[in-house]
This record gives sequence, structure tokens and C-alpha cells, in this order.
Amino acid sequence: MGELKKLVEEGKIKYVGLSEASASTIRRAHAVHPVTAVQLEWSLQSRDVEEEIIPTCRELGIGIVAYSPLGRGFFSHGPKMLEKLEESDARKHLPRLQPENLEHNKIMYERINELATKKGCTTSQLALAWVLHQGNDVVPIPGTTKIENLEHNIGALSVKLTVEDMAELESIASPDSIKGDRYGATVKTYKDSDTPPLSSWKA
Repeated sequence: MGELKKLVEEGKIKYVGLSEASASTIRRAHAVHPVTAVQLEWSLQSRDVEEEIIPTCRELGIGIVAYSPLGRGFFSHGPKMLEKLEESDARKHLPRLQPENLEHNKIMYERINELATKKGCTTSQLALAWVLHQGNDVVPIPGTTKIENLEHNIGALSVKLTVEDMAELESIASPDSIKGDRYGATVKTYKDSDTPPLSSWKA
């Protein structure tokens, strides 16, 4: 962060952001130079960041960039998405999409789909609208490779959710209602990202 601060002061970059950083790392970095945004996975399927990361960002006035707001395509295609993925697609190996977890996780999809039908939108638009309704400090970035999907995602801006809708979605997708980790054991996330204290560094 010290070096990035120098780059800002030299006019070579404008802002500094972090990705998959723990709450303590965010605080330490922000104390050196203001962090503009933190990128993290946030969706109806991934809500663990609400415990510490989101509150820390809001306390410090840091913007939130939510990646995979559609659960890596799960809220677009449901449990059938696994059949559509090519063998080389890394998502085929995600714990949440494995057969032993998928059977359980499809219950969440079906319940959200029912509510989407009542709201007159698609499941993916409803899931994206939930993220958009989290606050003006949140910018979701769904991975989109086709113009029609982009236009479809833009439709989520027109989905208005009441307090009751939000409560129902959050009860359907409670943090413990999903089975399987976000990634396999070899992938590090904010839970593994605490920066070692300076006292432990060796020159």
C-alpha cells in the first residue's frame, strides 16, 4: 500500500482497490492510503461477507464491487447449468455444483424462481436486483459475454423489491442454506488473506 500510495502521489494511478481481502487487511491498508473499493463475491448464494467485510467497508466509506452476483451462472440457468458447461470450464469443479450439493442447492433456486414469477421477472434478474438493492455503495459486476445477456441484466434495474421481498429472499437464501464451499481447497479467499504483521517480516 505504501508503494501504491507513492504511485497515486506521482499521478500514475488514481485509486487503489483490494480484492478478497480480510477485514483486518482492509483496515491496515486503509490506514496507509484510502481504499476506494473492495471486490468480493456477494450474491444470494454467497453471503458470508456480510459478517465482517461489508460492515468494515461501510464503516470506512469504501465502495463494494460484487463479483459473481449471479452465483457463477447458477441463478441464470439453475441446476441444469452443469450440463451446459464445457469440460474445460473451471465451474465444473466448484464444490457447490457437485452432485452431492447440487440436489440440495436446487431447492433455493426453485424457491427464488417462484418469487421471480410472481414479480414478473427472471430468476437471474431477481438475484441481481437483490444485490442492487443492498445500497448505493454496491456495484455488481455480472460476467457477461453476450449483448442479449447484458440487456437482460440491465432489466434487473427495473425490478423493485419491497422490504417484504428482501426479507423473503434473505430467508430463502440464508447464509447456511447453501451446501458446498465457493472454491476448492487450493483457492485462497479473504479467509486466508490476513497480511502477516510487520514484526514478522524478514529483510
